[in-house]
Amino acid sequence: MASRGKKKTTMAKLNRERKLRERRLDKQAKKDARQHASAQHPQQTDDALTGDGGHSIGSGAEPPALEPVAQSHIHA
Repeated sequence: MASRGKKKTTMAKLNRERKLRERRLDKQAKKDARQHASAQHPQQTDDALTGDGGHSIGSGAEPPALEPVAQSHIHA
């Protein structure tokens, strides 16, 4: 038996729900595209996440060696 009452959902609510569904679909599509791209280029995404490709910022040379510090023991 069908209801003969008035429709209780307003057009504004229907529009909000429609926009929400569209945003969720767009977000899922972007997520799928990122996953697809990372599956094709796995090493490139690791470098992009660290921002430096595993290298330190600077001249590109190895870090300077630490000089040993001589400790004098003064016995009183």
